[in-house]
Amino acid sequence: MRKITAGLFISPDGVVEAPDQWHFPYFNEEMGAAVDATLGAADTMLFGRKTYDSFAGAWPDREAAGGEDAAFAKKLGDARKIVASNRPLEFTWRNSEQLQGDLVEAVTALKNQAGTSTIGMSGSVSVVRQLLAAGLLDELHLLVHPIAVRKGMRLFDEGEPPIALSLLSSQTFKTGVLNLVYAPAESAGAAGYDEAKVHLSQPER
Repeated sequence: MRKITAGLFISPDGVVEAPDQWHFPYFNEEMGAAVDATLGAADTMLFGRKTYDSFAGAWPDREAAGGEDAAFAKKLGDARKIVASNRPLEFTWRNSEQLQGDLVEAVTALKNQAGTSTIGMSGSVSVVRQLLAAGLLDELHLLVHPIAVRKGMRLFDEGEPPIALSLLSSQTFKTGVLNLVYAPAESAGAAGYDEAKVHLSQPER
């Protein structure tokens, strides 16, 4: 079974919208390596339409320009790119196709394809939410920036059922960015203060 890994730039107050407006001052070699671990290692990428349009509007030109990011742009161009959308799409970026049918059913079939290669995601918040809720996302990579954005769409909607997560790894970058990798987990169960208070430090006698 194939693994699906999603990466998101996020603020401590949960904002994931328009990271191009606040995250670049924190981009360094450490973050570049983290992004490459999510996308560069994937031979297939899954996008929502808006994120795909953003990528397709930038990365082909960067590959053609031959600059410092051309090698990464070529990786993205060479990868299979699958776009989830409710309307018919036309593509100019190579190796792009539209996801056919119901999202959960189609992604389940994609995960069950032969092989162990990774399916990578970047942004595409609505798709990430649906895959998390359906138990199809294997790893959620959150690059938490030390800035309270205070406006914009947040990763999780209010009013939805809780989603339990297990922390797989954590790393602090020189910029103060936290690289947190989570996996879905079983619920921690019900508890209240009576269960928690036994863990408080007790005064010495």
